[in-house]
Order: sequence, then C-alpha cells, then structure tokens
Amino acid sequence: MSKINYIKIAKKAAAIQISELRKINKVFGKTFVEAVELIASCKGKVIAAGIGKSGIIARKVSATLSSVGISSFYLNPGEANHGDLGQIERKDVLIVFSYSGNTAEITNMLKYANRFNIKIIGVASKSDSLLIKASDIPVVLPIVKESDPTGMVPTTSTSISLLFGDCLSVALMSKMKFSKDRFKIFHPGGNIGQTLLLVKDIMIKGNKLPVINLNKTIESAIRVINDKKLGIVVVTKNSFVKGFLTDGDCRRAIKSIKKDDKIEKFMTLKPLFVSENTTASKALAIMNERKITSLLVKADKLEKNKSKIKLKGIIHIHSLLKHGLR
Repeated sequence: MSKINYIKIAKKAAAIQISELRKINKVFGKTFVEAVELIASCKGKVIAAGIGKSGIIARKVSATLSSVGISSFYLNPGEANHGDLGQIERKDVLIVFSYSGNTAEITNMLKYANRFNIKIIGVASKSDSLLIKASDIPVVLPIVKESDPTGMVPTTSTSISLLFGDCLSVALMSKMKFSKDRFKIFHPGGNIGQTLLLVKDIMIKGNKLPVINLNKTIESAIRVINDKKLGIVVVTKNSFVKGFLTDGDCRRAIKSIKKDDKIEKFMTLKPLFVSENTTASKALAIMNERKITSLLVKADKLEKNKSKIKLKGIIHIHSLLKHGLR
C-alpha cells in the first residue's frame, strides 16, 4: 500500500482555491457598489442570514460588520420561520448567503422581506435562483471548482463567499473612513485592544499628577511624592518641565539632605518624554529597556524649543500592567 502524500494533496487543494478565488473580480461591478451604498445608508440593522455553511459565512460577515461599528446580527432562517421574523424591521437591510440560491429554509424569509419592502442583498452563484430573483440587489458569485477530490464538498465555494463578505466589509470601512482609533473603541479587550491602546488612554493626568515648582524645598517634594504615590515628582518652572525627582533619588541623598535644600540640587535634568499618541506597548518596551517605572508624557506636536515642554501626563508601569500589557 503506497503512502499518501498529505502535503502534496494540501498544496493541490490550496492551488485550486487560489486560482479559483481570482474569479471574485467579476463581482466588483455596479451591484457591488449598490450593496455598499445600501448598507452605508442603512438606518436600522444589517441582518445576515444563511443555512449550513452559508450560515457560518453569514455569521462571520455579521461579526466583521459589528466589529467596525455597523449594527449587525445573524439570523438563522430556520429559526426565523418559527417566530424570529419579527426581529426584521422595515429600516433594516437583509443580506442572505446561499451558494445555490435555492435553499428551502430561506423561502419564507424572502417572502416576508418582499411583503414589507425590506431591502435584500442576495448572494448566490445561480442567476436564475430563487434568492437572486427575490433580491433588490442581486450579487451573482462565479461558479468555482471545489478543491476536494470529489469536486462536490463545499470548499472553494465557501471561501469565495467569505471573500466577498470581507471585500464588502473593507469597502464599507473605506466609505466610513474607519480608523485605528475607531477600531479600538469596539475592541477594548484582548490582544487587539492592547495593541491599539495609546499612552493618552491610560496616562495619569490632571490633579493626580505629582508636580512641584522649581523654587520649592526638597521637603516639599518628598511630601508630594508620598501624597501622589507614584514614586516621582515632576519639577516645573512657569509650567514648563525642568526635571524630575524620584523617591530613589531622595533615599540615596538622605544623609546629605537638609529640609530647606532646594529641589534643583537633587533633581534629574533632561527627563525622558513620550508622545501622548505613543502606543502603550511601546511605552512599556522603553521602560523595560531603560529599567524605569514611569515616563513623562508630552503633547503630540513638535516643540520648537525643547527646553520648554509642558507636561500632559505620566504613564506608570502599574497602569500598563493593569491593562494586561506584559
């Protein structure tokens, strides 16, 4: 019995799909633009529907739309036939996936939508199918060769359906001028949220900042360090940062400190700043590299005079750890 070469089989399947998926370009015409415009102008929800593997594709497309700020959910046509059709309203848009376009379970959903003039974007591969005929915007996917040995198992056909959904989502993102800042709003948790988190989102600011004037005494500085509990005090003159003093600096100089000594005698000059729009992960990397626990934060604009920088905030390692950065 000859040994099966699984890698060869997998590469062949991949080659078939890669070649067939290029056919998606045939879809990008007038109806594609209409679909983008319809969803972008939707005053209600975008409801994605499908049965079986098409249902899984619909779920994913709906999840992607939701993740970029378009109100969307998945509706199972089978469940819809037993009372869930009431979730669809006149101001909604229905996007239905069915590669054959003739899936029995979608029939009642299409009739309901047509009856109440609910807009339908139908995605199928057969131009004469029930779904395409019932749709306000019919999207006819190209017939593709499946990548399994029998040529019958939905493989490439599900891939091209998913590809269409992703392309539609990306086009909508461009229409909405979607940005990393907006993406961060919908992804506050997980690795994506951490990656997009900016220093300004978690920095200490306002009344919580440990700030003291340059002409104050070392005793006053120690009092501020103890009160603010950040282990640091920022020294300013005329609202501009002149340096900083840490609790470590105070401990090291404890034997020589006199109560009426001025801060200038002990403070560190030329503090390290990061921009308020620096990513939190980069700030953590700087801290680890410099072996420090705090960074001063400045506004995200170029200072003509680097000796005149105003303090926007402080980013402390505890804030970074609290938000799950490691």
